[in-house]
Amino acid sequence: MTAEPKQYRTLFLSDIHLGARGSQADKLLDFLRWHDADQIYLVGDIVDGWALRSTWFWPQSHNDVVQKILRKARKGARIVYVPGNHDEFLREYYGTHFGGIEVAETAIHEGVDGKRYLVIHGDIFDLIVTQARWLALLGDKAYDTAIVLNRWFNVIRRRLGFPYWSLSQWAKQKVKNAVNYIGDYEKALAAEAERHGADGVICGHIHHAAIHDNFGLRYINCGDWVESCTAVVERMDGKFEIITWSNVDNSEVPMLPARAA
Repeated sequence: MTAEPKQYRTLFLSDIHLGARGSQADKLLDFLRWHDADQIYLVGDIVDGWALRSTWFWPQSHNDVVQKILRKARKGARIVYVPGNHDEFLREYYGTHFGGIEVAETAIHEGVDGKRYLVIHGDIFDLIVTQARWLALLGDKAYDTAIVLNRWFNVIRRRLGFPYWSLSQWAKQKVKNAVNYIGDYEKALAAEAERHGADGVICGHIHHAAIHDNFGLRYINCGDWVESCTAVVERMDGKFEIITWSNVDNSEVPMLPARAA
């Protein structure tokens, strides 16, 4: 008997970067096979227009992810797409629908308990992206190169019997400027949610999954599908969790621990 996917009230995905060589679309496709939701929010940088303009890269796994999401829409899931900076070309289509997917600048998600969450990608609060686009593009290339090198490094580690090691996650935790940047970004997003009269914010952009209440309201970041392979889910009882879908054996349904809040 085929196992049924686990059902959630809401699923939040960001920073998939389809069209970029670093996108782990195969792992996302596997995740989507085992997880379903009544509502799905695509919280920006789903398609990487920057990468596609540089070099066309669109393997079958990237197309399969798109088809899987469209199939969920046809089955009745409400899907809201909030574009980010890498898929900014969709910002011209706010208020329209594509294959059952709503395109919106921002959204307000209401939880089971009635609390309201501002859903926004978050790039407008990143001064590098908004004020120095050329530097952002340069940094994007450097990040892609680091991801490729890190994967080769981990191939060697795996053959030697060592677990996966993340260069970018180590840098974010150890480099003082990166830690300060993440803190400033989270604080700015929390302030924006407060300005909208919301009880929390759900965002992406910085590829750093988190759930906390450090600024007097709930801050939730979905993470990414380039390296950490994380998603945020809202359970039927209203609790939010971060699920990490990395380094799993696809031959069976993985039972990975989730972080709840």
